[in-house]
Amino acid sequence: MSYYRRANTPGATYFFTVITYKRQNILCQKPIREALRNAITSTRKKYPFNIDAWVLLPDHLHCIWTLPKDDHNFSVRWNLIKRRVSRACKNEYDKQLLQTPSKQKHRESTFWQRRFWEHRIRDRKDMNCHLDYIHFNPVKHGYCKQASEWPYSSIHRYIQTGKYPENWASTTPITNTNCFGE
Repeated sequence: MSYYRRANTPGATYFFTVITYKRQNILCQKPIREALRNAITSTRKKYPFNIDAWVLLPDHLHCIWTLPKDDHNFSVRWNLIKRRVSRACKNEYDKQLLQTPSKQKHRESTFWQRRFWEHRIRDRKDMNCHLDYIHFNPVKHGYCKQASEWPYSSIHRYIQTGKYPENWASTTPITNTNCFGE
């Protein structure tokens, strides 16, 4: 059995990537968006966290959360969110054809990949790089020509507060940061 070492800094800010099982293009569908919103709301009641940024794409999502100062357990939050979405969407989205012996053994749905990827944000530069990455992601994947065109993104909140200009991130690559070596 694999043992994954996770960051465990209380009150830290984390970047996450969560992917659908076999990269199914389903996350932007209205029932799933609603189930995800409800799962997050329910989870935050018992296990609070701040959502600093978010982008929802058809087969994956990226987000940045800040946890309460005395808490480091983002894994329990993701477990609850993924489970609640899987249960809410089970009848329409659980695909028996995708079921594997491993998924059956672990009593998993065919909605999400088993794990998620996390990165602890180290400083302001790291935060800004990850904010840019999140908000540019729909453009990078060809879903829109400019970041503000993508409806499932926190870019709109950042534009309203003046942190990004309305025309930020068109199909022209971002050249002023080079945070990820792209």
